[in-house]
Parts: sequence; structure tokens; C-alpha cells
Amino acid sequence: MVRKYWLIVSNALLWMLAGYNIVRIGIRCALSEGTLVWLWGIPVFAVFFTMFYRLIKKNTIRINSMEQEKAPLWKFLTPRSYLIIFFMMGLGFSLRSIRNIPDGFFAFFYSGLGLALFLAGFLSLAKLILSALKGEKNET
Repeated sequence: MVRKYWLIVSNALLWMLAGYNIVRIGIRCALSEGTLVWLWGIPVFAVFFTMFYRLIKKNTIRINSMEQEKAPLWKFLTPRSYLIIFFMMGLGFSLRSIRNIPDGFFAFFYSGLGLALFLAGFLSLAKLILSALKGEKNET
């Protein structure tokens, strides 16, 4: 059992770690392409950042509204969120195993997606830390 604070930290770190791993693949593919195809990742980032930040915000509110001050660590996500993560991981592994998809696709899509995940998690964690330093309860 861990305090709600650590559930929120775990949530942010999960998204940051996932984002780091995905953007790393995107950058590696962009470097192998040698073009500016990664710039197409900007609209991908814009779409996914909004979605992920809202998801993290919603999850933070859910954690803060739990009646108990402590909960099992796995409760930092809902069962539905775990299913979505496993589905997305499976889709990512499947796409990368298809040899006909050019690196250019992964360069822009994974760069934008990974950066969106990482930044959403980072901003959530930064907001939590700033709230804790001010002695406030973090709601988002």
C-alpha cells in the first residue's frame, strides 16, 4: 500500500518512461532517414499531447478522490487503462515487425507520439512537485 502521492508519481513516471522509449525509436529512425521527415511529428504531437495530458489529469483527479489515503500501487491506473496500454504496446510491436513500413513513418509518428507522452507525464509530475512544495493538494 502506498500513499496517493506515490500513485500520482507512478502514473507520471509511467508515461514519461513510455514516451522516452517511443521517442528514442523515432529519433533513431529519423537519423537513419537523414531527412526532415520528423517535422511531420509536430501535428502528431499536437493531437496526442492534448489527449494524454487530459488522460493523466483525469487519472490524477480519480486518485485524489479515493476515500483511503493509501492504495495498492497497481491502482495508479484503471483496468481499462492497462488494457489500452497493452493494446498500444502490441500494436507498436506489430507495426515495427512489418518490414514494409518505412523508417520515415516511425521517424515522424513515434517522435511526435513519444514526445507527447513524455511531456504530458513530465508536466504532471512537475505540477505535483510544485503543489507539494507549496503545501497544496494536487488536483490535476
